[in-house]
Amino acid sequence: MAEHHFHLKADWPGGRNSEGYIEAGNLKTKISIPPEMDGPGIGTNPDEMLLGAAATCYIITLAAMIERAKLPLDKMSLESEGIVDVTKGVFTYKKIIHRPAVSLMANATEAEHKKLKKLVEKAEKSCMISRVIQGNVELELEAELS
Repeated sequence: MAEHHFHLKADWPGGRNSEGYIEAGNLKTKISIPPEMDGPGIGTNPDEMLLGAAATCYIITLAAMIERAKLPLDKMSLESEGIVDVTKGVFTYKKIIHRPAVSLMANATEAEHKKLKKLVEKAEKSCMISRVIQGNVELELEAELS
């Protein structure tokens, strides 16, 4: 069994509306509470980072599956949306919606298009981050395939 270790350093100088800094490998950025939650909105925040982790994991997993299936990929992009519910002052990451847009080359067969549809759904269930948040954050797909 292989284990991969990732490390993060964080500096946070003070109270709730301070501005901090994190470093984890190639990720080096300022952090603070987003303006939507009455923070200063400097750098990124946990809500964006969770969305970013889920989105990048999904699209990388999908790309690997498409490559392994030898599908004739033309282009692929992704837009993702995170929804945070605030009820009685409690913040809950409610849902992540992935909107992948994937097109195959013009010469792709019907069988390849069917395979793509299956892989778009399977990638969400196979992604490590999706598996981690499963049962805590609802995951939804709105795919545009061509």
